[in-house]
Amino acid sequence: MQKIVYYVASSLDGFIAGPEDDISAFALQGAGVEQYQTDLLKFRTVIMGRRTYEFGFQYGLQPGQPAYPHMEHYIFSDTLEIENLAETVHLETRSIDRVKAIRDKAETDIYLCGGGVFAGWLLENGLIDQLKLKLNPVVLGGGIPLFGDSKASVKWNLQEQKVFSDGLQILTYNRIK
Repeated sequence: MQKIVYYVASSLDGFIAGPEDDISAFALQGAGVEQYQTDLLKFRTVIMGRRTYEFGFQYGLQPGQPAYPHMEHYIFSDTLEIENLAETVHLETRSIDRVKAIRDKAETDIYLCGGGVFAGWLLENGLIDQLKLKLNPVVLGGGIPLFGDSKASVKWNLQEQKVFSDGLQILTYNRIK
């Protein structure tokens, strides 16, 4: 069975974006970002919440189009409506059974792109298998929490740590079951 991998940038204080969805304090280039981009090529399936998908619109993503051309997209939302979806973009209502079905048929591990609320919901339902944090050496003081408002208590085991010269780290954790 494939794993669901939450691969996400985070501040030291656990935010995936600052106030007003600001990501400007995060590393946007360098060896760590190149590593992340290379790692994304291993995935063929991406899942995300509505806000994460819509976040891409401000960077030129057109509604209904894939954010990652080489991946099959599943956007989970109970409210999002888009006409003219690309062949590889699917709108899904939030359903544990649907997430499990996508995982069961995936050919590779699944990239959980975000966001915090969606990741928190998956965490509470035991569906995040691996956490890959692009840990940025910055404190944001507020914004979007890594797992939204989730109160789930989950233990993780550090599998790998890559440290880059700009202070960025990529930390890979597996959920302890």
